[in-house]
Amino acid sequence: MTTRESIDNFINRCESAILNAEDQYEAGSRQEHHHDVEYSEAMNELDVMVQQLHKMSESANAQQREQLHRVRLKIQQLQNKMILLNHDRPLYSTWH
Repeated sequence: MTTRESIDNFINRCESAILNAEDQYEAGSRQEHHHDVEYSEAMNELDVMVQQLHKMSESANAQQREQLHRVRLKIQQLQNKMILLNHDRPLYSTWH
């Protein structure tokens, strides 16, 4: 069984990753292509957190799984938002 302390520490790491990704999303929506690397790194960090969430859930009790599930939903919602931002669109359209 996963300890409460390890779950709390992990959730804090997830929250930090979420805050970083939200900052990158805001910057990406304002500045478009100026921070492509940081934006991609934030998305990758969210992916890693989701993978680790699955592993943590396997050894968690029911209450811990519920906490992890809520964090996973927050992460996935942010991932979807970041994908839909279409951050990789070209600066200049060839359509006239």
